[in-house]
Amino acid sequence: MVLKMENVSLRRGDRWILNDINWQIEKGEHWVLLGLNGSGKTLILNLLNAYTFPTKGEINVLNMQFGKTYLAERLRQQIGFVSSAIQQKIHRGDNAFEVVLSGAFASIGLYEKPTEAMREQAISLLEDLGCIEYANRNYETLSQGERQRVLIARALMAEPSLLILDEPTNGLDFIAREKLLESIEALAQKPDAPTMIFVTHHVEEILPVFHKTLLLKEGQVFHSGDTNEMMNSETLTEFFGLPVQVSWNNDRPFLSKAEEAKYRIDS
Repeated sequence: MVLKMENVSLRRGDRWILNDINWQIEKGEHWVLLGLNGSGKTLILNLLNAYTFPTKGEINVLNMQFGKTYLAERLRQQIGFVSSAIQQKIHRGDNAFEVVLSGAFASIGLYEKPTEAMREQAISLLEDLGCIEYANRNYETLSQGERQRVLIARALMAEPSLLILDEPTNGLDFIAREKLLESIEALAQKPDAPTMIFVTHHVEEILPVFHKTLLLKEGQVFHSGDTNEMMNSETLTEFFGLPVQVSWNNDRPFLSKAEEAKYRIDS
């Protein structure tokens, strides 16, 4: 078991911002967490990383139960986390190779001397993710797509059991987005790949390797289960609250607005 959330709710003041979240992920499964901005995706990620704790309910991540062990540091060592928040913390002047190496120590910045084995691992990851050619370039000079590849390599340095990609394609043009998605798909297909959670609000980013999807709406689970069963016009029309049409191309769903008369939206 990689993740188990049972009736998890989170309260801020007098408002419940997450309500009765139930989610279970088995080892080797790759999931999409799909929801519009403000749906609560970031709140769930903060819970999984033990940056905050639920008001009620139980969370077990990588066999560590919240509230029964002091788990924050141990847990984060086993989770690879790629987000815009981490990108903003990278030290000025660090090159791509140094950023990747820092992942071995779960630090922002390289403060310890890496072993030769760590260096070889970093080189291998840079090669696998197609960014070895700019390993010696300053991180700040890289394009957004190049930075995201470097951060994924950094997250993999500690050989995590769970890899969370928080909207990794934000700010990318079409070509850069597709190249990054190709790298993510290749990574997910490896036999030793960590369990992955891909967080997005774009249906077209759901790759064939993500067989499971959780739809999150207004702090609640709208639906969860097999991606192929959920990515249809009827379900997503209800989910988004407006008529949409789902079409499939190369085993990926694509969304377009449907004719108003085709689907009736309940008020």
